[in-house]
Amino acid sequence: MAKAVAEQGIPATYSYAGRVENPRPQPLPVRVGGFGGVDGLASYLRDHSVSHVVDATHPFAAQMSGNAIQACRDAHVPLAALTRSAWTAQEGDNWHHVADINGAVAALSGAPQRVFLAVGRMHLEDFAAQPQHHYLLRLVDEPGALPLPNCDVVVSRGPFTVEDDRALMQQHGIELVVSKNAGGTGARAKLDVARALGMPVLMIDRPALPQRTELSSVAQVLGWLAHSGVNLGV
Repeated sequence: MAKAVAEQGIPATYSYAGRVENPRPQPLPVRVGGFGGVDGLASYLRDHSVSHVVDATHPFAAQMSGNAIQACRDAHVPLAALTRSAWTAQEGDNWHHVADINGAVAALSGAPQRVFLAVGRMHLEDFAAQPQHHYLLRLVDEPGALPLPNCDVVVSRGPFTVEDDRALMQQHGIELVVSKNAGGTGARAKLDVARALGMPVLMIDRPALPQRTELSSVAQVLGWLAHSGVNLGV
């Protein structure tokens, strides 16, 4: 999205939350950090004469997305979300759905298993409530102290392939995959491997958000911008 906006010559700012130590370089001016809630974001939009907002955050960044919806309403700025379609179970999948992280933690009660915990760094503390399992963690950055007593860590950034994820999961003897329903193609390989190996998946459903315009491709976002008055190709 950033590349397309830059190529169209649209003045824009790329905003990072600041949770990744070494984010990928972007072809746009970058800001890092929060805005100070709804009021802070609304003030930023007004102070910087922002005409449009594209929410391209992770589908589970519910607080940021909720704040963006309300701030754009308060500041009278059009908003569209660029979001990936959610994954849906296919024939051969063995998914157990839970509503949120707390539901996933509760579902892990019971006998020890070797668990591929693919939920990112932010929620590891929650799973410390189930210390009996041996966890495989795949993280973007090298972690500091970890709250899980039995775990292996792989530092890697997607997209991931079926071949690599199969080798990783077999190497670590994985018996269960825990995943957020992030959608898209970059991180779905683990689900394809789980299906092929007959392995269960604990799937965390996406959080509910207020109504908003949702688009699924860069081309759709560019069309939305053009339709709402942005001069493309200048």
